[in-house]
Amino acid sequence: MATVLYITAHPRDDERSYSMTVGKEFVQAYRLARPQDEVVHLDLYKMDIPHIDADILDGWDKLRTGMSFEQLTLAEQTKIGRINELVDQFVAADKYIFVNPIWNYSYPPVMKAYLDTICIAGKTFKYHPDGSRTGLLGDKKAVHIQASGSVLSPGSNTISEGFEMGHRHLNVIMDFVGLTDFQAVFVEGTAEHPEQATQFKEEAIQKTHQIVENF
Repeated sequence: MATVLYITAHPRDDERSYSMTVGKEFVQAYRLARPQDEVVHLDLYKMDIPHIDADILDGWDKLRTGMSFEQLTLAEQTKIGRINELVDQFVAADKYIFVNPIWNYSYPPVMKAYLDTICIAGKTFKYHPDGSRTGLLGDKKAVHIQASGSVLSPGSNTISEGFEMGHRHLNVIMDFVGLTDFQAVFVEGTAEHPEQATQFKEEAIQKTHQIVENF
């Protein structure tokens, strides 16, 4: 049995969001194809996700100098403890489904905050004495479902193509942690071409069904 993290970064549900609609369809198709697997929904807008701040940086510095976790301040223990929970959950999973809208050419801040909690040395990557690093999650899979009113995806050959920073950043993070089996589904152009919005959504749903076969 595999564990799948369904990670959503949208304050609205599938009735009011293209990305959430396509994400829901993907999960439903996946559950039908692999009913033995466990799908865990992480609604980032409803979770306690620490932002890296002075408490966390100071706490990490103390741990690196040999202090024990119990010697940290309560604030440092609480925030670092929560980050440890999130990264351990991420590492324990086998597959990941990321879902988000594009806001101002990137994803919502809560997604960046979550990604910061899973990029932890010794957990998802490691450094070598020469300063190089190796990702530790090479045997896992991920898919990214992203919606935008404009056409922004790589290879779209539009004026705004180079502005897109959501998928491009997530792609870098997946490479950073060693995950190379990373696919994308874009639901885009729904605001630029509202008369075709339903078509764009259905095409994205069909692509998710194709991905499910080997996910």
